[in-house]
This record gives sequence, C-alpha cells and structure tokens, in this order.
Amino acid sequence: MRIAVTGGTGFLGGALVERLVAAGHRVTVLARGGAPALERLGVHVVRGELPDPKAADILADGAEAVFHLAGRVSRDPADGPAMYRLHVEGTRVLLDAVRRAGTRRFVLASSSGTIGVSATERVATEADDYPLDVVGRWPYYLSKIYEEKLALAFGAGGNPQVVCLNPSLILGPGDARLSSTGDIWKFLHRDIPAMPSGGLSFVDVRDAAAAFETALAKGRAGERYLLGAANMPFTEFFGRLSRLTGVAPPRLRLPSRVNVLGASLLERWSSFRGVEPPIDRASVEMGERWFYVDSTKAREELGFAPRDPQETLRDTVRWMREHFAGRRAAELAT
Repeated sequence: MRIAVTGGTGFLGGALVERLVAAGHRVTVLARGGAPALERLGVHVVRGELPDPKAADILADGAEAVFHLAGRVSRDPADGPAMYRLHVEGTRVLLDAVRRAGTRRFVLASSSGTIGVSATERVATEADDYPLDVVGRWPYYLSKIYEEKLALAFGAGGNPQVVCLNPSLILGPGDARLSSTGDIWKFLHRDIPAMPSGGLSFVDVRDAAAAFETALAKGRAGERYLLGAANMPFTEFFGRLSRLTGVAPPRLRLPSRVNVLGASLLERWSSFRGVEPPIDRASVEMGERWFYVDSTKAREELGFAPRDPQETLRDTVRWMREHFAGRRAAELAT
C-alpha cells in the first residue's frame, strides 16, 4: 500500500514509519528539511510544510492512506497562533488534498488531552466531552480539540474515512528533540522545583506506533481511541524515576494555588530580567490536573497491548543518558 505521512521525522512518526516500511508499504513523508535517516530506509521525502496546499497535494497524490502526525507542542501562550495554523489550518488543507486525491483512509494523531483532563481525580473514556472548561487557557490542547473536531466532521460522510487516535504522554527511546520526554530530562537535572499534586497517563512510543499501524485496517471510521499504558499520580511517577536513576524526587509539596502563584511570579521576574523562567505557569497548572484515561476500547478493537510501564521508564532514561550525556534541556531545545 502507498502511504503518506506527516510528522514522519518526529518521535512517534519515526517509530511509525519504521513499522510501515518493515511491513512492505511504500511510504512518502512530508518534511521541511532533509530526512536522510528516512531516505536510507527507502522512504520518499517531499519537501514542504503545512498549510501549504501545493505540498499537501503532492503528498496526497496517489496515496491510499494518510497518517497525519505533524504537530507542534508548546506550553507558551505566545505560540498559540502558530499551533492553530498547523493543527487547524494545516489539517483543513491536508483533508482537502486527501479528498481531491481520492484517498480512502485518514488517521489523525490527536492527544489524550482533548478528552482526559480533569480538575478532579477521575479516569476518562472516549464517551467524555471535550474538557474546554479545564484546558481553555492552554492553546496547545485547544488547537488539538479544534483539529480533532474538524477532521471528524470532515470525514462524517466517509470520504475519506477518518480515524482518530489519542495517545497520552509519549515516552520511550528515540525522542531526539525532547518533544515529549523533556520533563524527564528536567527531572534528571533537578529542574522541577516542587512535586505536582495531579496525575498523568503515559504510553510507550513503540506501543503507540503499533496501535497506529493497526488502526489503518481495524480502526472504525469516525471513532476516537485513547492510548495510555498507565495512570499514575506524579508522586508515584517521580518516585519510580528516582528509584531508577538515584535522583531524589522534588521534596517541596505546596498547595495547588501556591504552586501556580509561585510560577506566575517567577515568570514575571524572569521576564523582567530577560531570561527564561525555570518553570512556567502553564506547566504548573497542568501538574495540578489529572490526565487519567481508560484504553479499553483500543485494547478491544485495535489489539493495543502496552508493555510494562517500568520498562518504558527504564528505556527512556537509558536512551537519554546514552545520547544526551552532559547536556542540559535548554541546550537541546535550541
């Protein structure tokens, strides 16, 4: 099968492309720059980026299926317009190109944050509505909600068939840009000043990629699938990391309002000094929420079978130490 992929040079995209090539598919990837590692796999690389209609048309031409994984992750409100442009305008342009090309299948990488974010401790399912009251201040999740609604509405008539996968925090080996694993790197360098009060869900990149590949044939059109391997309070998450690494978890425990107020003051002081704050308000607010999800639907319909979460944490830390030894998170982000 001829398959087109956006975001193929990213963390999840790279793992998915490797699986698709190994399965014998002919893969075309849209990339802004060169992608020598993918080209060595025999992948055809189209230069360009969304929302350029010409790039979208070239990518979709002749494709029997499209995986749309391109995304930008940021907690900075100033990046809101750029994220909206990519996630919403870019997705609209790509869907138009897919329809013109007659592509029958469109698999979207959304986020568990379009479903599973709560101010109280609870586990979300695909039946839950969009948590706009919780994520309204966070432009990344807002743009992903708009993207998801757009794609599912576009595919309502079955042309193309749209399937949406909603992975939780993606961990594991291979995140060269720290796009998803940056908080673990900050933990290793003791850059997390206080223990968050909420909880998170995470999934191994290898297991998420397998679910995306399976969704090509088994995902039901118009459906969303949450992908999460484990739900953990941050106390347990950082406790496990501490036992793996020997790095002490954050000792400071503050009430939620105090945490957020402190982050706000740090942001203002850092802005006055012209430097980056050690932690931003949005990150602290997210740490006071619960991102728990139930992946029963993906297990039953896609055969989603995540590995032991301890293996994921161990492999994440090991890969980071092998590839980023002696470097700081701030250096890797530039």
